[in-house]
Amino acid sequence: MAHELSYVLITPYSIRKSRTGGIISRLLSRSGLELVSGRMFSPSQELVDAYAASIVTEEDERHRRTQELIREYVLRNFAPKAGGVRQRVLMLVMRGGDAVEKVREVTGHIAHERTAGETIRDTYGDYLTDEDGVAYFEPAALAPPNREAAVANLKLWADYSDADGGILDSVLPFPEGAAVEKTLVLIKPDNFRFPNARPGGVIDTFSKTGLYIVGVKVHHMSVAEAEQFYGPVLAVLEDVFRGTAGRRARFVVEEELGCPLNDDVEAKFGELLGPVAGRAHWESIVQFMSGTRPSQCPPGERGRPGSEKCLAIIYQGVDAVRKIREVLGPTDPSKAPTGTIRREFGQTIMINAAHASDSPENGRREMAIIRVDENNLKPLIESHFAAL
Repeated sequence: MAHELSYVLITPYSIRKSRTGGIISRLLSRSGLELVSGRMFSPSQELVDAYAASIVTEEDERHRRTQELIREYVLRNFAPKAGGVRQRVLMLVMRGGDAVEKVREVTGHIAHERTAGETIRDTYGDYLTDEDGVAYFEPAALAPPNREAAVANLKLWADYSDADGGILDSVLPFPEGAAVEKTLVLIKPDNFRFPNARPGGVIDTFSKTGLYIVGVKVHHMSVAEAEQFYGPVLAVLEDVFRGTAGRRARFVVEEELGCPLNDDVEAKFGELLGPVAGRAHWESIVQFMSGTRPSQCPPGERGRPGSEKCLAIIYQGVDAVRKIREVLGPTDPSKAPTGTIRREFGQTIMINAAHASDSPENGRREMAIIRVDENNLKPLIESHFAAL
């Protein structure tokens, strides 16, 4: 079966209510599709009008009325508010066999749900009626009803993805003088080995911070990027392994050769072997993030996107770095407090679910390395349809 592209638009209300993680969990785990791109939008009136104009296509009266409700909702809730305040909408692009139908099924219908928590709208949407008609309507997420709509709307949003999308760090109002920061989170490759709810669960846990998601990017880190990203860690690892390598080498020699060694010899072993062991561990980190060890990567391949996938998320808010780091937990999951991400989702010191910047300065450095403001949604959509 040929792979299709489909999409989900997470509504401004769902984003404000921190339901993003739950929606992503449902989408990934129940569709079995691959998440291939994501981008935050603050839709202009022009984009809202163009998208709304495409929504109503059904001839059947019941389905047409639902589409009319969605059109009215988009015009009212996606458009800039009085004073030019823009809304936040998250577009997620999924790929796989029969993607449009699978995304539609996981998203669910508006009315006549079984209210059993099976679809996104079962859990996060609302459709309330009274004697006068629809009293309250919140679709939670929007998905294309058919392949034709998927193609048209993916192309439409791609066309506006430069002007209306990217890092929305000027959209949210904060009190004057507030210590507002941006920080980077990477949902690491161990969460994407197969379609599952873990990426959304990690995001859902981060929502405890009360911070705002202002940027999203699916990224395949190259070897060169991973080396630069984790460059400061190399010297730390080499230093850390001086002690452990020296002790282990002394123990092995004493056991194998039966000759006692003094502390000076142990220190010399550490000086000799520490940098070697530290670099080997550092190369394992680079391989984990990019898919290839630096020492095994041909020079011409170093800058190419790696085989491993991570999800980059930019959070904004007061004291953002500290808040994110507290919820993330320490590097070693076994030492992380209950309720932290690394305690809940981590496995080892390296396979520990997520990375978060440890300072605003490092956040800016790391965001620049992986080019978080890069628009990779548009070329993905253009290349996919050009190949058909």
